[in-house]
Amino acid sequence: MGASDPEVAPWARGGAAGMAGAGAGAGARGGAAAGVEARARDPPPAHRAHPRHPRPAAQPSARRMDGASGGLGSGDNAPTTEALFVALGAGVTALSHPLLYVKLLIQVGHEPMPPTIGTNVLGRKVLYLPSFFTYAKYIVQVDGKIGLFRGLSPRLMSNALSTVTRGSMKKVFPPDEIEHVANKDDMKTSLKKVVKETSYEMMMQCVSRMLAHPLHVISMRCMVQFVGREAKYSGVLSSIGKIFKEEGLLGFFVGLIPHLLGDVVFLWGCNLLAHFINAYLVDDSFSQALAIRSYTKFVMGIAVSMLTYPFLLVGDLMAVNNCGLQAGLPPYSPVFKSWIHCWKYLSVQGQLFRGSSLLFRRVSSGSCFALE
Repeated sequence: MGASDPEVAPWARGGAAGMAGAGAGAGARGGAAAGVEARARDPPPAHRAHPRHPRPAAQPSARRMDGASGGLGSGDNAPTTEALFVALGAGVTALSHPLLYVKLLIQVGHEPMPPTIGTNVLGRKVLYLPSFFTYAKYIVQVDGKIGLFRGLSPRLMSNALSTVTRGSMKKVFPPDEIEHVANKDDMKTSLKKVVKETSYEMMMQCVSRMLAHPLHVISMRCMVQFVGREAKYSGVLSSIGKIFKEEGLLGFFVGLIPHLLGDVVFLWGCNLLAHFINAYLVDDSFSQALAIRSYTKFVMGIAVSMLTYPFLLVGDLMAVNNCGLQAGLPPYSPVFKSWIHCWKYLSVQGQLFRGSSLLFRRVSSGSCFALE
């Protein structure tokens, strides 16, 4: 995906909460309308009131029910809701960590196993590099099963900090109540609303990314130590001290700019493409128009994430470049002067999408491997 790691993508964050909020808001508006109608009539006689069916209590406003003013973690159960999101995110992060670990080792160019000869769809012989499962099995042979979770602790802390930051920002800067788009004509005139929502999401994503990036850098460096079998970064606190002593405050934010650019391009590309497709390509006369529109942003997220992958790759490489680890020094990687230098180098080598595929990995034409 287009996010820095297999975190939940920006376009997917808050999706369930948004749907729930829309439903609650509609219910509240209906309840408010019913209350007005009931007050307009005369109250029923006392002898007709049934003891088992008391008069329903007045329902709160739509803004109070759907939590638009508070977002994630608003209301009386705010700590419980926020803790639930953090716990759910931690579970997803832990399960996906081996995938990210293998992907990062491939990104830095570590290929400890030789390629194997296979055939493509045309019957020609080609060289295939080890897939994710083969690579993961190799890591288990070297470090044991626990080795697949190297660098997990700072990554869990990074994701938890990101979740809490987004929830806090929704409380401080509540989003406007989202109006339901009912038909195609409304979709065509809702570009201003899409721009406003995307700008709000971009602000939250950039702030949470900046605050969590130092922990992301520590996690990346802990993982790439597998290449040179180093033990320089062993814990979060000790890693913070080493980075600050050797690189200063800026050392915690290496690789931040390409990650931010990738997030911004991803959000705007995904949301605008989904809006224009829903507004101009999906015809209301089609019976499955609503179902198609509900999945458009998901599909666009997958497509745009492929296009923004180079930003993720460059950001991760800069996080480990020239940090004293073998994976960030020649011959694995030259010492890059900036992330633009890294981008140009990968572009010349034809490696801007290195590590994007973990199942069918063919040896590129510029590789040192050759057929026997």
